[in-house]
Amino acid sequence: MGQLDRITQQPEIMGGKACIRGLRVTVGMIVGQMGTGHSVDELLADYPYLEREDIMQALRYAAWRAEEREVMLATA
Repeated sequence: MGQLDRITQQPEIMGGKACIRGLRVTVGMIVGQMGTGHSVDELLADYPYLEREDIMQALRYAAWRAEEREVMLATA
């Protein structure tokens, strides 16, 4: 997994959801916008405080989370 230094999680910001650089822009919002057909350039125009690398890291983070598997451990 490449470095994700632009993805932050803080309980006091957006309830601890993964955000971009401590801003109130969540990874989920970026992925959702991309999923509805918005381009990176459109997102950059709509959110001028974001940078291209912010969006790329949000997508990498989401892909990484989608690959996670939860393994249930038996308890005694």
